[in-house]
Amino acid sequence: MRAVWWRRAGGPEVLVEGEAPDPRPEAGEVLIRVAVAGVTFVETQVRAGRAPWPVPPPPGILGNGVGGTIAAVGDRVDPALVGRLVVSSLRGRGGYAELAVAAADGVHPVPEGLSLTDAVALLADGRTALGLHRLAAPAPGESVLVEAAAGGVGSLLVQLASAAGARVIAAASGASKLELARSLGATATVDYTAPGWPDRLAAEAPAGLDVAFDGVGGETGRTVFEAVARGGRFLPHGLASGSMTETGDAEVRGVRVIGMADFGSQGLSPHELAAAALTEAAAGRLRPVIGQTYPLAEAARAHATIEARQTIGKTLLLVE
Repeated sequence: MRAVWWRRAGGPEVLVEGEAPDPRPEAGEVLIRVAVAGVTFVETQVRAGRAPWPVPPPPGILGNGVGGTIAAVGDRVDPALVGRLVVSSLRGRGGYAELAVAAADGVHPVPEGLSLTDAVALLADGRTALGLHRLAAPAPGESVLVEAAAGGVGSLLVQLASAAGARVIAAASGASKLELARSLGATATVDYTAPGWPDRLAAEAPAGLDVAFDGVGGETGRTVFEAVARGGRFLPHGLASGSMTETGDAEVRGVRVIGMADFGSQGLSPHELAAAALTEAAAGRLRPVIGQTYPLAEAARAHATIEARQTIGKTLLLVE
């Protein structure tokens, strides 16, 4: 099969298309003929050797989320699944390829009326956004700030908070991204690359923020954290800046910090969240933003575009 190999840590150029052995499903697994693969910011960090958590070293094939048709099944799996259109996570590896193996109990059928590209775009970002939204539980009239509001997760959080009746402040870089956030339901915008943006944020939320979704971290995240009102909720979920936001004084400030690690303690299953996001999208209540697609052979270009902060919404690889 064709695949994109990651043979050493480095820049996007280390991702090179080549041949790989066809994987075979073992007991409890299915083989997916991949049509679409998702690309994430975390995968660019892994490729560069800056993974935010321990990962197996190269060589290997990156890619955790795929969509396609089940081509074969292993033992103890219903053979009637062959031919089904599904999306699935892959335990972290193997998605940038024509074939991928997934746990049979982890696949999601693509709902009727939802395209495969939309389903893949929602697989990881949908479960993340929906889980964070449920943890934050923004109420009508509350001030909610979403960082990276034009990204895959951020664009969904804007929609969810707006639908809940909150006043959404979208933070992003550049006019086109802010315009997208407004089209998704944001009532105010802040460009956090513009001089004096903290003052703009303070003007938009003079009483402080009730909820802040932090997908950036670093100094940007800290500035937003300091704008959260006493009794507010701060939800860090990304580190696009390279580091998580410092929130050591949260208790003193009276701010509740809620992270993705709280999913389990609150009974939020990633598998169930992904299924719920797919259902919401099929019903027309949630719309993933797919900003750019690339052929499988151009995975390196996809990584370079993400690292250059030139993407909007989700980035996908088209395998077929």
